Amino acid sequence: MTHLLLEYALAEDYLERREALRADHLARARAAHGRGELLLAGALPDPYDRALLVWAAPQDVVERFVAEDPYVREGLVTSWTVRPWNVVIG
Repeated sequence: MTHLLLEYALAEDYLERREALRADHLARARAAHGRGELLLAGALPDPYDRALLVWAAPQDVVERFVAEDPYVREGLVTSWTVRPWNVVIG
């Protein structure tokens, strides 16, 4: 199985601005998880400047998620990358 790692760079005011968009963002993430596409997701704390999402889905599915993600649309995510992850263990 090919895994993809989606990395979000987060805006400096991410924590202050996310509440208004959080329910929609999480609903989309939970739906992708329920379909077996999104395996793990979360922000890196101290500081909250990055988030990582691990996918078991084709790149177009990941890119569609990004395009529809309110965090991206509303500027909470300042940049993002998708890279293949060569999983050796697990």
